Amino acid sequence: MTQGGRAVTSGNVLEKAVEGALLGHRYTEVGYELAKKQRLGCLLSSNSIPKRYAKQVHIGPGIYGSEIYVDFFIIGAASISSGLIIECKWQQTSGSVDEKLPYLNLNIQNCYPAQAVVLIDGGGMKPQAISWLIKQVGDNENLLAVHSLSSFIVWSNNNL
Repeated sequence: MTQGGRAVTSGNVLEKAVEGALLGHRYTEVGYELAKKQRLGCLLSSNSIPKRYAKQVHIGPGIYGSEIYVDFFIIGAASISSGLIIECKWQQTSGSVDEKLPYLNLNIQNCYPAQAVVLIDGGGMKPQAISWLIKQVGDNENLLAVHSLSSFIVWSNNNL
């Protein structure tokens, strides 16, 4: 398997762990059968399911004008009434994901329709890059928190 293939597989494992936490908190996935560009509307309009989520949700154009898909969009968390976006970033070995964090931060700040939580794990990102993103939480009103997988699970137990 190529390095890129391993990275995708490792990132999928992180997303599956987040999905497991959502299911454990009794969230229901919606929008699977819809085209990706319709999922956000379906998610927001499906009032019959109190706690719901969708994966790879189209939220519109980003700072470069290209379309953005977020890893998870959830509705129904008691403490977050307008919805919550969860982004997963896994870097197991040194690479370029940490260099993409300023782009992610600017999109969260300027383009995301709800607050976001970013999960960073894998041990391969530069510690300075993670520290920089954590410092943005106070400056970026839409960036609610930055977590590792274990701290996300603790946070989700109290907030989802």
